[in-house]
Amino acid sequence: MKSLIVYYTWSGKTKGMAEIIARLTGADLLEIKPETPYTTDYNKVVEQAKKEIREGYRPIIAPVHAELELYHVIYIGTPIWWGTMAPPLAAFLEEHDFSSKIIMPFSTHGGGGKGHSDHDIAKLCHGAQLMEMYTAYEGGGRTAEKEIFGWIKKTN
Repeated sequence: MKSLIVYYTWSGKTKGMAEIIARLTGADLLEIKPETPYTTDYNKVVEQAKKEIREGYRPIIAPVHAELELYHVIYIGTPIWWGTMAPPLAAFLEEHDFSSKIIMPFSTHGGGGKGHSDHDIAKLCHGAQLMEMYTAYEGGGRTAEKEIFGWIKKTN
């Protein structure tokens, strides 16, 4: 079974988690990037993210080249912004068909937990089998690899 890791990262924490999953599973990596990058100023990106989520805004994402039909398991990673996934990831999910896929969502948060992000991902992945979301504070730190390994083992 071929696996793909699709993720969006702003601070690099979600990317770190995606790389751990890739090492543990051999899955391919696909980073989602908005065409217009977010600012690196934390306070400004917080305000922008709040506004985008409140308005249901989906940024245009840079073209990605992934043949999803080649993959059976898709890991989906996101930072949690205001209780849900980051808008660039939502934009990607809306553009693709995940029917008959196994979706393994994972996230990093700054203290608020996963919020309703797993439910939001389920809504955008019609016809997929959604597994339990793994979430970690600030990417999981030193225990991330051990915890991610346990999550993969438990959900498989």
